Amino acid sequence: MTPFISMLRGINVGGQNRIKMPELKALYESLCLAGVATYVQSGNVVFDSDATDAAQISKMIETGIKRAFGLSVLVLMRDAGQFRQIIAANPFLTRRNEDPTKLHVTFLAATPSAEAITALGSTRDHADEFIVAGTEIYLSCPNGYGKTKFSNTFFEKKLGLAATTRNWNTVTALCRLAEEKR
Repeated sequence: MTPFISMLRGINVGGQNRIKMPELKALYESLCLAGVATYVQSGNVVFDSDATDAAQISKMIETGIKRAFGLSVLVLMRDAGQFRQIIAANPFLTRRNEDPTKLHVTFLAATPSAEAITALGSTRDHADEFIVAGTEIYLSCPNGYGKTKFSNTFFEKKLGLAATTRNWNTVTALCRLAEEKR
C-alpha cells in the first residue's frame, strides 16, 4: 500500500464549508482507503491506498465529499515520498536556515507554465519571499502568513492553478504521520 497525504482546499476556514474530521475520516474509510488519520481541522488526511494514481484517488474523494456533504472541494495529494522531498528541498532551510515558524508551502494542482512563473517572478513584497519548485511554492513570511499578499488566491490568479497552503509545522507533521505508516 502507498501512503498518501491529501489536503482539502478551503474547508473549515472562517466557518465556511464545515466538515467534522470524524465524518471526513469515515468518508475516506467508506472509499476503501486504509489507515485513515486526520490532522488538525483544516482538511489534512493521511491514508494508505492500493491504488497509486493520485489524480484518480483525488477525484474519487472529491466525488465522495460532494455526495456526502454537498460541497465542491478540491483535493490536492502527494505521496509520502514527495513530502520527504519537499521537506528536504526547502531552500529557506537548506540555503538560509530561516525560522521554520515563518515558513509555508503552497501546493499547486499542477506544474505552472514557464511563462506564468516568469510573470510571477516580477512580483515583490517588502518582507515576504517565495520560490517556485515544480508543483510547490516555498514561502517565507517573517510577519506571518495572515499579512502576506502571497496567498492561495494570489497564486491561483497569477498561475491559473488551484492551490492550498500549509505551514511548515503542518507539512512536517503530515510527513511524520505518513512515514509512520511505512
